[in-house]
Amino acid sequence: MLEITVRAEIGWQRFVRPGIEELGALVSGLGERGNRFLTIQRIPDLPDHFIQTWHEAGGAYVVEYRDGGQDRQFESTLDGPEQVLAALTAWADGGSEWGSAWDWRPMDLEAAEPVAALDLAEKEHILLEQRVRLAIVAGYDGREQLNELAQEYLVTKERRPVSAAQAGQLVDRLWLERVAEQSAWVGETDPERLTRAFLALEGSGVTARENFTCCRSCGQAEIGAAGPSDARGFVYFHQQCTDAAAAGHGLMLLYGGFDGTAETTASIGRAVVTALDAVELPACWDGDPSRGVEVKPMDWRKRLVG
Repeated sequence: MLEITVRAEIGWQRFVRPGIEELGALVSGLGERGNRFLTIQRIPDLPDHFIQTWHEAGGAYVVEYRDGGQDRQFESTLDGPEQVLAALTAWADGGSEWGSAWDWRPMDLEAAEPVAALDLAEKEHILLEQRVRLAIVAGYDGREQLNELAQEYLVTKERRPVSAAQAGQLVDRLWLERVAEQSAWVGETDPERLTRAFLALEGSGVTARENFTCCRSCGQAEIGAAGPSDARGFVYFHQQCTDAAAAGHGLMLLYGGFDGTAETTASIGRAVVTALDAVELPACWDGDPSRGVEVKPMDWRKRLVG
């Protein structure tokens, strides 16, 4: 798998860590209206670093990449999907000489407008930064979603104090701080162990979803449609649970059986505990099907993707 995310115009689909064959199929499929470009970012996403390609049926392929700013954006015209795939995979590998096989032309882009300083009261600034930082530590949102959060967090009927550019600047600073932190992490983290446990549960007929919906009410209403129709039960945690885990309070898992019986619900609870034990995560549960399974303590170090 390649350590990249791919955003495709067709259906605005997002592909995380595709294989070379999958990326090749995406490139070969370009050309028709609604499916003419791909944008690719490395994992973790870094501001002002990307590569993208555009192709319209009957024409050549245009490939552009940015390497740190609008004054560092280049383009090349390639003849076919094989050349494009080679360029994209070389960029994904990230070697210092990755682009030497192609003729890159600098692009003449207008300089970005300077970003005005945030005009916020000290308390507002602290609250905004704390909220964005918590969402970054939670680890499920990319920079685009975080920018929206930063713009909307302090909005009232009377004012919108944070512009898109200001939000982007704040998010990028805090994002890069977290990227620097995670570069020192070694080995598998607790959230990665949790993902392994959830994958095992999925394989055993339990619909398992991470960071699913905003709250319990929405989660309970939507979990039935989130997995296969023959699933015997479910387990999930919602965004408020994620925020609590990111703040160091452990993670609450909600579960149940789709037949609504206490017996099935208890069996799902036992399956969840078994899956957590298998990945060496501490499960706190007294066997009562009316109580959630708590993972505590939990060191919430979720690596950013973007």
